[in-house]
Amino acid sequence: MSEPADTCRADVWLWRARLFKTRTLAARVCEDGRVRLTRAGVESRLDKPARTVRIGDQLVFASGGRLTAVRVEALGERRGPPAEARGLYSSLQTS
Repeated sequence: MSEPADTCRADVWLWRARLFKTRTLAARVCEDGRVRLTRAGVESRLDKPARTVRIGDQLVFASGGRLTAVRVEALGERRGPPAEARGLYSSLQTS
């Protein structure tokens, strides 16, 4: 089964965006329910790495002892260099 072009698996997107070092680690975080997804104002926990993300979704998760909140800006085609990966999301945190 193929997913629509406007969606991407959560674990793949987290890995492509370089928010996790490996796809396995991204999948484990999703399986453990440690990623919150907000879509159209409705918040839910991701329980499977195959859950999809779309442009405009907001993700919140803990990584390296820090809480990270991002908005999905693009889905990406590959795991590219860091500069390319930073274009896939925008930070929702205020410093």
